[in-house]
Amino acid sequence: MRFVRALAGLALASLHIHHITAHVLGGRPSDFIIAEKRAPLQDIVTWDEHSLFVHGKRIIFWGGEFHPFRLPVPGLWLDVFQKIKALGYNGVSFYAAWFLHEGKRGSFSAEGVFDWEPFFDAAKKAGIYLIARPGPYINAEVSGGGFPGWLQRISGNLRTPDQDYQQASKHYIESITAIIAKAQITNGGPVILFQPENEYSAGTNNVTFPDALYMNGLMRQFRALGIVVPFINNVAWPNGVNAPGTDAPVDIYGHDSYPVGFNCMDPTNWTDNALPTNWRETHLKQSPNTPYMLVEFQGGGYQPWGGVGFEKCAELTNYEFERVFYKNNIAAGATIFSAYMVFGGTNWGNLGHASGYTSYDYGAAITEERQVHLEKYSEAKLIANFVHASPALASAVAGYNTTGLYTDTDAITVTPLFGNKTSFYVTRQTKYNSFGSSSYRLRVQTSVGNITVPQLGGRLSINGRDTKIHVTDYDVGGFNLLYSTADIFTWKKYGTRSILVVYGGPNELHELAISKTSGATAVEGSGVKFSNRNGVTILSWNTAPKRRVIRIGSDLYIVILDRNSAYNYWTVSTLPEGSYSHNANPSSDLIVNAGYLVRNAAIVDGKVKLVGDINATTTLEIIGGAHKDITALTFNGATVESTLDRNGFLRGTVAFSAPDIRLPDLGSLPWKYIDTLPELKSTYDDSTWTNADHTKTNNTYWPLTTPKVLWGAEYGYNGGSLIMRGHFTATGNESVLHLNVSGGNAFAFSAWVNGTWIGSWPGTAEAAIANLTLPLPSFKRGERYVLTVLSDHMGHNGNWVIGYNEMKTPRGIIGYDFPGHSTTSNNASRADDGITWKISGNIGGEDYHDRTRSPLNEGALWAERNGFHLPSAPTGSWADSAGPITGLTEPGVGFYTTSFALNISQKWDIPLSFIFRGDTFDGKGKGWRAQLWVNGYHFGKFPNGIGPQRRFPVPEGILNYRGENHIAVSIWALEHGGAKPNGFELVAGMPVKSGYGEVKMAPISSWEKREGAY
Repeated sequence: MRFVRALAGLALASLHIHHITAHVLGGRPSDFIIAEKRAPLQDIVTWDEHSLFVHGKRIIFWGGEFHPFRLPVPGLWLDVFQKIKALGYNGVSFYAAWFLHEGKRGSFSAEGVFDWEPFFDAAKKAGIYLIARPGPYINAEVSGGGFPGWLQRISGNLRTPDQDYQQASKHYIESITAIIAKAQITNGGPVILFQPENEYSAGTNNVTFPDALYMNGLMRQFRALGIVVPFINNVAWPNGVNAPGTDAPVDIYGHDSYPVGFNCMDPTNWTDNALPTNWRETHLKQSPNTPYMLVEFQGGGYQPWGGVGFEKCAELTNYEFERVFYKNNIAAGATIFSAYMVFGGTNWGNLGHASGYTSYDYGAAITEERQVHLEKYSEAKLIANFVHASPALASAVAGYNTTGLYTDTDAITVTPLFGNKTSFYVTRQTKYNSFGSSSYRLRVQTSVGNITVPQLGGRLSINGRDTKIHVTDYDVGGFNLLYSTADIFTWKKYGTRSILVVYGGPNELHELAISKTSGATAVEGSGVKFSNRNGVTILSWNTAPKRRVIRIGSDLYIVILDRNSAYNYWTVSTLPEGSYSHNANPSSDLIVNAGYLVRNAAIVDGKVKLVGDINATTTLEIIGGAHKDITALTFNGATVESTLDRNGFLRGTVAFSAPDIRLPDLGSLPWKYIDTLPELKSTYDDSTWTNADHTKTNNTYWPLTTPKVLWGAEYGYNGGSLIMRGHFTATGNESVLHLNVSGGNAFAFSAWVNGTWIGSWPGTAEAAIANLTLPLPSFKRGERYVLTVLSDHMGHNGNWVIGYNEMKTPRGIIGYDFPGHSTTSNNASRADDGITWKISGNIGGEDYHDRTRSPLNEGALWAERNGFHLPSAPTGSWADSAGPITGLTEPGVGFYTTSFALNISQKWDIPLSFIFRGDTFDGKGKGWRAQLWVNGYHFGKFPNGIGPQRRFPVPEGILNYRGENHIAVSIWALEHGGAKPNGFELVAGMPVKSGYGEVKMAPISSWEKREGAY
């Protein structure tokens, strides 16, 4: 993820952007083509030009992206998978992050919150197929794009055949591939596709691009390590790289798309010509023998520091966006589709990249707190259910975008898809971003000839940003739906009885026709007109909030809804746990009207057993699957008093009352406080610190302009924060110090000489590097002094463009000039200037102490180095405090800890968040910044004034909802006179009564004395 932002980063960072090659279809000679690419390695997952086959059955893979490492509670992964499955999705794409598994070169770990087995088990239980995308490079808005910081210490080009890069990535590839290979469908697991490189899409003139030697070598590695499912790719736009016929073809060619970009400031602004309309033609030129695959399609929006927040991105990519753009993907013939993201999660543990903040909500259909994004989630659910209820889509052939051919107006564009029998007409306004309305009559081809609809009078309409999918000769359990202008949600068949659910938007006229039937009866509601022409029953109606049900003959029930009502309907399987969509038949799914969420269902001894979540008093209604031999209904194990009406609809009500949740007032808790910059004291001894004494570096990307390398990654410090200390003897002529510090977007730094603060850079949203000229106090000639620089490390840059090596941008002091101290400057020779440097980040660096949490979970602060952010830390001797709101009276960093108990019933899923109150956000740092740890897990980085995040959700499983919790907060005062936060709170979100059950706690290791901690 993501071409747009990668280029934006290039534009900000370097003039090298003009070197990006346009020769994207080049490569090496054809003898590099991997001979085994079409070999019969397995026969479970196959494909043709239309779709995938799994166990010989066609499937449409319709899903979204979910990264388990962004939710460090394995006990909640099944919760997310169940919500994805309830959405109607049958697939999930996932990344693995190299830097989280191999924080130290040669030391691979996949345990605890980074164990993959619970993730694969949860996917399998939910009946979700997986696309594995392990990197080595993933981008994904994580630090280094997934590359560990120690890669800065190799000289070769990243993502190329350079030998040192190949050797560096070898251990990770071998280790992660062994894990994924076991989870392939050929071994009974859920993994059906594998991506060997990520967005391998553009390169500079510094390297060969595309490089067949590199790509074929990578694919051979994965094959040799046991990957037998098909290889896919995901170029950032359809440029043909690695398509069939090139020198390094994958099995199934695909691409990504983020058509409306990431400017969420005005979420109603869809620019002209952003809707892709040439994909079908392009695909037929590039890869006509593979299914059309969209590996990443925009499911939300990325937000940088200083942005407007993910809520706005959810608006930009809302239900209207899904109706127009997702259905346009259907029009293009896509049968493999994944929305990036379907659940975003959190950049906890400093795992995010430099341009993004702690939240990774992404504006996805499932929020960071794992709650349903109401209309957005529901609209995606309508589309996904239609896709899976329409098997003819899997082999339908997409036609061209047309105006004036299928309608009587050029204001409407229609794209047909033709199957062996069924046809689909994807219909939208030609001006796709219009808020206005267009009316039309539709000409369609049917088994009884060409028909213009509506036949009973009136005109169809598309109001605002909407798309309709009209169908002809559509099978509904043996009944032929000759045509329907209303959108189909789903249909199911139970014995001889079939249920069809259709819906429309407000103020719309709709019409449908059923072939060779007799008799139409309104069994619920009114306002539907009937007609019979040549044995075809035609229904006509105007949408309304009140439901209408029409019975055709004795066996077909047509449920007519308005769109807002349809949002409350679900299909839920009654098959055993672990069943997949393509294994189902229509009678194994219930159709349920239920409100917030239905997770799963079973029918046992005449009882329908529903499991789900509610957020209000909810009427449960089973309109499909309860008409025969059903005697009772339960919800989350409790009996629901229910009645079965004359139409065979089973109905009952589940009561809801909001719980009395009592959260602690953080300002009233007994806090402990300590100064966490003892380095400023004259007595501080840093003799055991790492010597920053390297005079050369393998990092050929960044020129060394200081006598010694003062970069964190050079010495194994890759995240959190850094402290650099320079010892020198004064000449007495020093008056200013010029510092050039790199920390990533929104970073800050502060500097002291001995205990005297000389200045700070408070940070801005855009600045990744800062230059400051700092005035110095008077020095005495011949006396020893120490310069201390504390710098925030916001994560390493990604490495999207091949050959650019931007990931090697260092963090730390990248330049300084000390006039009056010596004659050496950045523009002179780099002779030793008499300064002895020490450096520290997290204790141990890449030999990090806390193996439970992220390799980047800790930084350079004294309290972090000693583990005092962990539960049971010995803070009894620290000063009593009122907590973080006490603030500091001078520049420095204070550290605050407290504990509190929660008692929230496991029946309730209630999101809890910590909120920092500070200044108005305008993209500029103001006065102070904070960090938050919860039970030892780093869950927040707050740079006051920059924005946009001040609320930091922490999931159950990190927070102990029925026990004790340890909280730690650092406050860094950046200005003269110190700083005082305006508030720090714990708040609850929307309460949901959940059927999920108990959430197992994530591993919570406690404090132990760290030998050698300084």
